[in-house]
Formats: sequence, C-alpha cells, structure tokens
Amino acid sequence: MDEPLDGLAVERIEERQRGFEERAAQARALTERVAGLSATAREGDGIVEVTLGSNGQIVDLRLDEEIRRQPAAATARQILAAVKAADQELARQFAQATDETMGLDSATGQALMKGFRPQESG
Repeated sequence: MDEPLDGLAVERIEERQRGFEERAAQARALTERVAGLSATAREGDGIVEVTLGSNGQIVDLRLDEEIRRQPAAATARQILAAVKAADQELARQFAQATDETMGLDSATGQALMKGFRPQESG
C-alpha cells in the first residue's frame, strides 16, 4: 500500500511549486517591460534620427531638410550609425529590464542576454 508523503517531501514539493510560480511571474513581468522598449538615436548633428521598437525594427526615421545638402553616401552612413547606436541602447535597456526583473546573475537572465545581441553592421 502507498505510504503518505512525509512532511519534508511535501515541503520540498511546495517549495518547488513556489519557485516555478515566482519564475513564471518574473517572465510575465519581463515580457511586459520588453514589449514597451524603444530606443532613439541621432547622427549628423541631429539631421538623422532613428527609432527602433522592442523587436529591433525601425519604427521611425526622421531626416531633417539639411540632409539635401550632403552626399547620399554620407546620409547612408549616418542612418546606419544611428541604427547601430539605437540598437546598442535597446540592448542596454533589455539588460536593465532583465537585471531588475530576474537578475543578470540568474541562469535565466544569462540565457536571455546570450540570446539578445545588438545587430552587427559592417
């Protein structure tokens, strides 16, 4: 016949359950925070402004009328530099949100940061 679980076994099961629930709550909180992230960067004395959404995609690009006075290649370099700077800022915000939500030292925090890398441009 099955013997009932002793008190220590029940306590361990309940402790694990609390740990799972806590990590699930942290994951939900981080998901909500990350969904609201965005980053904006300016280049060329502010004549180029790029905003990235939480997924790293460009959601806004503003070009000042002064842009017409420079070569297209300079404009392209400024846009790429602004995208890179905004992406790095987005990565910083993601790291901060991860640290404040679940900690960068946690296994989950480290795994998330490993998966989130600023875009490489070259």
